[in-house]
Amino acid sequence: MFVCQGFAASAADQPLKPFEFERRDVGEHDVRIEILYCGVCHSDLHQARNDWSNSLYPMVPGHEIVGRVAEVGAAVTKLKAGDYAGVGCLVDSCRRCAACEADLEQYCEEGPTPTYNGRERGKDALTFGGYSDQIVVEERFVVKVPETMDLKAVAPLLCAGITTYSPLRHWKVGPGSRVGVIGLGGLGHMGVKLAKAFGAHVTMITTSPGKGEDAMKLGADEVLISTDESAMGQAKASFDFLLNTVPVGHDLNPYAALLKLDGTMVLVGVLTPVEPLAGASLIMGRRSVAGSAIGGLAETQEMMDFCAEHGVLPDIEMIAMQDINEAYERLLKNDVRYRFVIDMATLKEAAVAN
Repeated sequence: MFVCQGFAASAADQPLKPFEFERRDVGEHDVRIEILYCGVCHSDLHQARNDWSNSLYPMVPGHEIVGRVAEVGAAVTKLKAGDYAGVGCLVDSCRRCAACEADLEQYCEEGPTPTYNGRERGKDALTFGGYSDQIVVEERFVVKVPETMDLKAVAPLLCAGITTYSPLRHWKVGPGSRVGVIGLGGLGHMGVKLAKAFGAHVTMITTSPGKGEDAMKLGADEVLISTDESAMGQAKASFDFLLNTVPVGHDLNPYAALLKLDGTMVLVGVLTPVEPLAGASLIMGRRSVAGSAIGGLAETQEMMDFCAEHGVLPDIEMIAMQDINEAYERLLKNDVRYRFVIDMATLKEAAVAN
């Protein structure tokens, strides 16, 4: 075991503070990463404040991790010391169920092990995330980051990037596809960029007219204001695919009506109940509503390489570690364009300041 420094929540009503803890030594198949940057996902806020009633304390959040490989186990083959590497939402799975054997570890039938707010497989020890100076992860759950990429902007790809890439890839979005991205936030802005990189005609669908200019800058071909009944009526049955990134329960019916025959709307943001969906809307157009969760490790590596090739990166705002609690308050107000990233070089200074 060795000692690490991080920032942790000790309870739902407490701010994140400096925290010292231990990680396991590097095993035969392990990779030790010195963390350089860590993205701030909205789920970090939900978990730290126990919004989903499943939080384990003390909690070191962070599952959008990018850093430099410091040490590898004797059996590691795909990474070496000095390489840049990333860790996303998962650090383990059962590795033997049908999902794991299909490289879909996120759907592990026994439940995947989350990067934080979980327990190490077969142990009582908590998993601690990327708001820390180092992390040790089994090679299978680490992706290699091309040296050509802007590392600080890479971090959100490990969650927001793969969450939007995976459904676009699975439902075969490409040239000629008409895609609508519902909601312009951390996920939505990546959805626009990736769908455009896939060659699709992309429409940003939003309730906020003020976001139209941003959407066009991000690469959207058109903007559709979902509160404009006339515009929504004209857009009926015009989309092959809808990527719904809205994070709260809402009415799906107006969006389902936008789908063409055999069109699909995929939910990637909402975990809470949605309003009842009219069966006729699906039946009469042979339309589908589906869900998608992040991606497996093979697909995450594919996504990373795709983004490197096509120059796709999120829009980020860098923050220091000591500003994390303020950043959480800004997240509550949706005051970020479009993803916070922590510069972990500020961790030591933050620990002293607190």
